[in-house]
Amino acid sequence: MIEALENAMQELKRVEHLFWVSLKYTRTVDVIRNVVQRLINVFDFGLDSILKHAKENKLVEEIPKNSGLKCDLLKDTFPENEELKEYVDFYLKLRKILNMEYTKKEEYRRHVTMTVNVDGETINVDIDLLKEYYEKSKLFIKFVKAMIGVKREEI
Repeated sequence: MIEALENAMQELKRVEHLFWVSLKYTRTVDVIRNVVQRLINVFDFGLDSILKHAKENKLVEEIPKNSGLKCDLLKDTFPENEELKEYVDFYLKLRKILNMEYTKKEEYRRHVTMTVNVDGETINVDIDLLKEYYEKSKLFIKFVKAMIGVKREEI
């Protein structure tokens, strides 16, 4: 449980570096895709941490390997937790963004954009949207810490 949370925090540091350093200097869609992949990893580890905590407290029997099944299990285990449901939906959206076909626009410039069509909605993933996603991921880590009852000193 703690190890998964530590892994999530390490991934968040990698996202921070990719966002503030790599993307700043390269401005390519490949770096945008890397940032999205790292954000997915943050959520993977965070959700694993919540599931391991639930298993320790005997709320779930077994933790599935499949990400979709993990999300369903979380929604079933904590049906009253709307914030968790929002984070799970956001995680699934990130996975869709990464797996869909995309187009590149204005590479090597400030407004580099990866355009993706997800469920009939066109999403323009640019630096500003990535910053929002990064901030939401930081809030997710705080949420996970609160949910599993980890104090600052423990990590």
